[in-house]
Amino acid sequence: MVAADYAEPTTRYDHAVLGDAIEWGALRLRHASGREVLLRLPVDRVFEDLAPRLVPLASGEVAAMVVESDLGRGARLALYGSGGLIAAAPFIGQRHRWLAPVGAGDLDGDGRVELAYVDRPHLAKILRIWRHVPGRAALEEVAAAPGFTNHRIGRDRIEGGLRDCGAGPEMIVVRADWSRIEAARLVGGRIEARDLGPYSERDMAAALQCRPGRAAAPRP
Repeated sequence: MVAADYAEPTTRYDHAVLGDAIEWGALRLRHASGREVLLRLPVDRVFEDLAPRLVPLASGEVAAMVVESDLGRGARLALYGSGGLIAAAPFIGQRHRWLAPVGAGDLDGDGRVELAYVDRPHLAKILRIWRHVPGRAALEEVAAAPGFTNHRIGRDRIEGGLRDCGAGPEMIVVRADWSRIEAARLVGGRIEARDLGPYSERDMAAALQCRPGRAAAPRP
């Protein structure tokens, strides 16, 4: 797989967490050969997301990481391939509850792929990390830590993401009250975070590019 995008816009889910009433009913996958595969969700689900993210898996397969929402059970993070669903985390469990992806990669250097998102970035504000284990349909939860966010309700973008400034991957997120930018790592099965300075869109862009922002402060 070399590209993925969403298709078949729909208004069947009345959440509008990303600023409008339109979500997506299908996922289109493209291969280097030019072949396209269209995966269509059942009528009680949508892709509640901005764009799929391509993730190379340890098996050598490339998957599309998506936010898939059930009209009654809320969102889950899922991996799809040309044959359909590869693996997924559980649905949050309640209608109109969402998650915002941070990114995916080998976050702890063990050769396996981890996937990170903020669980309910406007409510619970929990940074969660899951691992893809080849052959398993359920993602394996690795770590979780409260006090982080990466999305303001109604905005059509997700803040932060992954960076590697030469010492391994870091998750760039925001403190729950939107005051500070945080760099979080997965270390020994735990999430460890450090302060990078006050939050602004400019400083967030600098952090993702490994450029210094304003002065950092100790995390309380």
